[in-house]
Amino acid sequence: MNFSTLETGTATERRLMVDQPRTISFLGEDLRIYATPRLVDDIEQTCLDYLLTFLDEGENTVGAAVDIRHVGATLLGMSVSIVATVTRIEGRSVTFNVEVRDDVELVATAAHTRVVVNVAKLRSRVQAKAEAAAAGEVEDGVLSPSQFAASR
Repeated sequence: MNFSTLETGTATERRLMVDQPRTISFLGEDLRIYATPRLVDDIEQTCLDYLLTFLDEGENTVGAAVDIRHVGATLLGMSVSIVATVTRIEGRSVTFNVEVRDDVELVATAAHTRVVVNVAKLRSRVQAKAEAAAAGEVEDGVLSPSQFAASR
């Protein structure tokens, strides 16, 4: 992880078009608007792409927290701007404040935290967890504390 050039206050921007897969369908075709889960995904991807430029080989980031206020309806076909500003760097954790606007208004504000991980170590932990689950080494659907510790 090479965060020597990453500083609080630095920002990244992503512009995108709200296409049909990013919209809700349950209110009918005339109310195809930006779906909150897709908005969260776009925020996470914006922050991930930015942090990738600061990582060493074998590292990546995973989302650790999202706090979002989705306050405006963005119609199918409108463009949005996602601006993510680094507000805190603490060890391997980076927090962003995010503002999303469409062509007319503020759409959302969010705080999003990502944590830098070693991909090989994460893969090993996840594999150990999957093996424990496959072997039936779970009680009531939960790994025992010793099994969980061994997977870390």
